[in-house]
Amino acid sequence: MRRLNVSAIIAASLIGSLAPSHHASSQSERSVSGGNPSHGAALVEQLGCGGCHTIPGIRGARGLVGPPLDNIADRMIIAGVLANTADNMVAWLRAPQSVVAGNAMPNMGLDGKDARDVAAYLYTLR
Repeated sequence: MRRLNVSAIIAASLIGSLAPSHHASSQSERSVSGGNPSHGAALVEQLGCGGCHTIPGIRGARGLVGPPLDNIADRMIIAGVLANTADNMVAWLRAPQSVVAGNAMPNMGLDGKDARDVAAYLYTLR
């Protein structure tokens, strides 16, 4: 996984947001091919993600370690360094330590399918 320059991402996102078609294209980028949001929500609960994050729709998810995940689908950046696309979300969920070494998010051992399912759930949070 290649680390991205935060300033370049933010600049590109801001410039891209000026184009009228940006919103529509970013929405299609965020659709998670083959992802099952219901299974993703179950995984989020099973893995205990709410111990660190506040997550709408997840029982008892009131954690204060990581950022709240409400409106994650509408955010421009993931983990402070990645453009918010489906591919980047899946990569982050699969191996957060390879994206930003030493961050508080542990590698959860998600395979590609489970990461797509969790991403699909997260993209329902608007």
